[in-house]
Amino acid sequence: MKTLFITGINTGIGKTYVGRILVKALIKAGHSCVPRKPVESGCEINNGELIPEDALKYFHAASGKIPLKEICPYRYEPPISPERAIRLADDVVTVTDLINSCTPTDNPNYLFVEGAGGFYSPLCSDGLNADLAQKLKADVILVVKDRLGCINQALLNIEAIQNRKLKLLAIVLNQTSEHEESSMDNLDDLRRRLSAPVIAIPNMVDANQKMLDMQYNSINELLNIIKDN
Repeated sequence: MKTLFITGINTGIGKTYVGRILVKALIKAGHSCVPRKPVESGCEINNGELIPEDALKYFHAASGKIPLKEICPYRYEPPISPERAIRLADDVVTVTDLINSCTPTDNPNYLFVEGAGGFYSPLCSDGLNADLAQKLKADVILVVKDRLGCINQALLNIEAIQNRKLKLLAIVLNQTSEHEESSMDNLDDLRRRLSAPVIAIPNMVDANQKMLDMQYNSINELLNIIKDN
């Protein structure tokens, strides 16, 4: 079983958008893949139950074959860091708890884990995202939102990942329509500075065929990197 950990340079930069596409693609390619979003804050209450929005996307990516309670067992309502939400609820959730909740009962080809926030964001009572990734001995996929300032954030996160002695599989540039300047080219700038693969994935709302083809090719490239490492 290979463990993949998807993290980002910050919160709200597209980890789940990229992650659910990748989980769906792995399964479509014939690989068994178990997604996990072990803790999620900012959950909405529906019929008395906390519904984790991000984990629900992984539930659908896996065609509903993995119970939502297994994907995300620890859920909290306040839209704040999971660590603080846990503390305000007078709970204690440790890195060991998260590891146990991530561990599949079977032996899939891939365990796919998404943290919360950035690589160094507080994740539980005694650890950061980085601690969970390190304990899982996971290969890391770093998501970077394509915007002004992302190069600095990406380089800082990459240095942090390397300091944890973790393998960085790829940097995924989440290309939204929020470009401030048409001459900006973060894809080229990152590729010139890094030895790890940098892959751009269009974040599509009103997608034309060209954008769909670009996303398909980017996901295939990322799948090949995962399979070859």
